Parts: sequence; C-alpha cells; structure tokens
Amino acid sequence: QVQPVESGGGLVQAGGSLRLSCAASGRTFRNYAMGWFRQAPGKEREFAAAISGDGVTTDYVASVKGRFTISRDNAKNTVYLQMNNLKPEDTAVYYCNRVSPLTYNAVDAWGQGTLVTVSS
Repeated sequence: QVQPVESGGGLVQAGGSLRLSCAASGRTFRNYAMGWFRQAPGKEREFAAAISGDGVTTDYVASVKGRFTISRDNAKNTVYLQMNNLKPEDTAVYYCNRVSPLTYNAVDAWGQGTLVTVSS
C-alpha cells in the first residue's frame, strides 16, 4: 500500500501557478501508476491527471489539459502536479493516489489532500 502526503496548495490569483507534491511511502513506488484527483466544494471527487510508473505515459481530464503537467521522481518517491494558468474553477482539495492503469480508479485510502484556492 502507498500512503500519500500531499503539499503545495495555497491561495493564488487567476492566471497564476502552483506546484503540488505528493510524497508516497513504499519500496515499490516505481511500479505503480499514480494519479491526482480533486474535489471542489459541494462536488464529487474527480480524476485530474495520471502518470505511468516509469513516467513515460500521462493522461489528463479535458478541463486541465494544456495547463497542468504531471511528473514523478521515483528516486524520491514523489509525484508532482505543475498547475499553470489557474482558473477559479480549479479551486478544490487536491489528492494523489495509486491508480489502476486501465481505469484510473483510486486504489488506496485517501490522504489529507492539499487545498488550492484560485481567486478571480
């Protein structure tokens, strides 16, 4: 099991940038696809981005494609989400999790998440 700890959230103006980090435990981290999810106020948690275990393959939900970049450093057991040109609708708690590489369904228990607030 991978235990994620998310960080890097904060308050930013529309058009700004943030970089989220997800530190995950587990000696076999590099074997797992990882994903970022987000939950906006009053809405269900949704998939945002995913990356393969070797970092070669990435995928994004349409609403963030071209603005967000997911990456990973397997030597540090860390996954990142670079978020550029942020919009107020990106306001949410962001979570990372191990994901099924075929469905992007989350596999492990959720961490605390990190709050991103984008002001207009």
